[in-house]
Amino acid sequence: MRKYILRRLLLMIPTLLGVAVIIFLLVRVVPGDIVEMRYAGQGAFVTKDLLEKERARLGLDKPLWRQFLEWMWGILRFDFGSSMWTGAPITHEIAIRFQLSLQLALMATTVAVLLAIPLGTLAALRQDTWVDYVVRVFSIAGLAVPSFWLGILMILTFLLFFGWLPPMVFTPLWKNPWENLSQLIWPALAVGYRYSAVSTRMTRSAMLEVLREDYIRTARAKGLVEKLILTRHALKNAMLPVFTVIGLEFAFLLGGLVVTEQVFNLNGLGLLFVESVSRRDYTLVQALVLLVAFVYVFVNFFVDLLYAWVDPRIRYQ
Repeated sequence: MRKYILRRLLLMIPTLLGVAVIIFLLVRVVPGDIVEMRYAGQGAFVTKDLLEKERARLGLDKPLWRQFLEWMWGILRFDFGSSMWTGAPITHEIAIRFQLSLQLALMATTVAVLLAIPLGTLAALRQDTWVDYVVRVFSIAGLAVPSFWLGILMILTFLLFFGWLPPMVFTPLWKNPWENLSQLIWPALAVGYRYSAVSTRMTRSAMLEVLREDYIRTARAKGLVEKLILTRHALKNAMLPVFTVIGLEFAFLLGGLVVTEQVFNLNGLGLLFVESVSRRDYTLVQALVLLVAFVYVFVNFFVDLLYAWVDPRIRYQ
């Protein structure tokens, strides 16, 4: 097991290096650069010499291989540089938004798990009954309804029927838990419902497959209590694909809630992604993509370790 963990940790290095190379080249393939974006509104008043001096100040006049090596050397020293647009350190730009996105992702994941696992299990146990049909309609509706549209309906409902709106300014949890939760619980419910729809259908399918296995019929023939069969034998084995879906969706939530963040006026990583790409802020885009790639790799690694804990038959050699 230790060798497997060490090998997986070492495999993260070439994966992240490949992501770094790809995003470094892609952001520079796009026509235009941050200097042209910054001075686009000044038109004829901008001289070519001024543009060249600005590129030299930002280091864009250097060869690509040198820019890449300097960026990688900074990453090895945990120095992601400064934003080309604001001039602020990238670690600061990301840190002030990461706590919001991380809390929202954790809350949405909690909502999804609390909905998906019980409903998916219940639908599998009551297959082809009215309970199963209700759960399937609930999950299909979650897949069909975008989370940002559901968020708009929530805001309109609170405003029209209760005359109340969620707070528009983010407050950290440790400063004022009530203000924090009153703002983030609603986007967490909207995103968590959409998130739970996929997990519910996966839980139902996995449970139906496991309940048809021979060892489940054998356990029932031996007279084991049904609750014990479901919790110790069926549910644990059915959770393996569900954990994969939950892990991948959690990684997506950290940087993929662009429209939902705008609906609830949340200044998270998703909005920062859009702003940095529109401004051609190379260093910030590279850092954000690398952060999301690291989260995906780490979550996959954690899910693989979770497999061995849930299912003792799995042994990584």
